[in-house]
Amino acid sequence: MSEHSAGTRGIRRVAMVSVHTSPLAQPGTGDAGGLNVYVVESARELAARGVEVEIFTRRTAVDLPDVVEILPGVTVRHVDAGPYEGLVKEDLPGQLCAFAAGMMREIARVPPGHYDVAHSHYWLSGQVGWLVAERWQVPLVHTMHTMARVKNRQLAADDVPEPPGREIGEAQVVEIADRLVANTEREASELVGYYDADPDRVVVVPPGVDLDLFVPGEQRAARARLGLADDAVVLLFVGRIQPLKAPDVLVRAAAELLERRPELRERLVVAVLGGASGRGLTAPDRLERLGEELGVADVLHLAAPVSRTRLADWYRAADVVTVPSYTESFGLVAVEAQASGAVVLAADVGGLPTAVGDAGVLVPGHDPSTWADELLAVLDDPDRAADLRRRARAHAEGFGWASTVDRLLDVYAGAVAERAATLTPDPLEVAR
Repeated sequence: MSEHSAGTRGIRRVAMVSVHTSPLAQPGTGDAGGLNVYVVESARELAARGVEVEIFTRRTAVDLPDVVEILPGVTVRHVDAGPYEGLVKEDLPGQLCAFAAGMMREIARVPPGHYDVAHSHYWLSGQVGWLVAERWQVPLVHTMHTMARVKNRQLAADDVPEPPGREIGEAQVVEIADRLVANTEREASELVGYYDADPDRVVVVPPGVDLDLFVPGEQRAARARLGLADDAVVLLFVGRIQPLKAPDVLVRAAAELLERRPELRERLVVAVLGGASGRGLTAPDRLERLGEELGVADVLHLAAPVSRTRLADWYRAADVVTVPSYTESFGLVAVEAQASGAVVLAADVGGLPTAVGDAGVLVPGHDPSTWADELLAVLDDPDRAADLRRRARAHAEGFGWASTVDRLLDVYAGAVAERAATLTPDPLEVAR
């Protein structure tokens, strides 16, 4: 056996780049979401295999330490790039040079060959990853997470299209990356169809879920811990409050449901866990005002994002977890909910058919009346709901982080081997 464990495929160190959002941030608000979970959990699993991971992200507060150890083998390095506060991801293209310069200063501390591969997340990080991978002479592996050309074809009615500059930036990353990691087969097809990606460089690696944290549990006990009544009818949305994620679809569907079943009002809880983000920042009270307008403010429970442990209880407590997004590259909330034994209703878009499979309900479109139909179909059929709960966990077990990282290590090793095979030797070095 080589000096490196067979389980690492010879990969010793990985530099991850996450410019616009820190792995230390609370998912569910601002720009933090599934990407953050992906970075942290994949790094955690890599470290468990003996691979060191350094995550480079933008410093967003003056008092943040330069280096934070999340756990042994995983560190976060804060890079100075622009003002510490007040910038959203739409402002960050103008700070990419500053971020790249900061990363160059960081890497000056290590010898050539220190990192085996750079893995960038989201297009902004891909732009920086392009530069540092060239500087280090290592392969660039890139995960899009979301794509402008996909989002712009599936916008909510009141959403704003992604700018052309992002589309151009994404196309550049697609062209330069040694490997493009797609969450689903559909996303792989979108990379090829919308961005002319080389199919030979696109690899499908589904994200994972923490199968030890998100486990089924007794609904009554979970409700007791959350202060919910045993007989409550709990409809749950988890995620950032913005048009793309469509929490308003759930609120409108709940209003429709109460028109049909007014007797449910005393028991109905429409729980929305998340904070304003993206376009939602322009009207942070939009959902609250919508509840008042529709006459459902009394059943609407708006709460800030919660800890991962408490989130698992919310999944267990829910009668239905809804994922009504207009687009999702995967849909981590859906898989977390299913791992917890929840019934999931999700929009039939993007990666959600893969995430949900036949263990949940895929809803065509975003018509609140259709969503009310599907909600009632589950609520009125306890046997069907119980069957979906049973199948949910089995389906989610196919998405453990161990499996994700197994595939990522294959991707890394393949990219390293390909680059090594195509490198042209330096004539001066050969002469020596």
